[in-house]
Amino acid sequence: MITYIEDKKPTVKEAQELVGGYVELIELPDGTQMLVDEDGQLKGKTMNHDASMIGLTVGQPFIVGDVVILSGKARW
Repeated sequence: MITYIEDKKPTVKEAQELVGGYVELIELPDGTQMLVDEDGQLKGKTMNHDASMIGLTVGQPFIVGDVVILSGKARW
């Protein structure tokens, strides 16, 4: 699942709840940011195909678990 947030920055705790773990921030070429579970692969989370397609743009083609896309005022 991908959650899109553009109007308000989530707190670290909110972001951790959305991704299900410690948050890793990935800057995307279009100026948005993707938040992923830093340890998602170690936890055995399943591949997120839609997020992985986005991750290809920055050389991270294997994104797992739930992610958050931040844009606008929500960017960290």
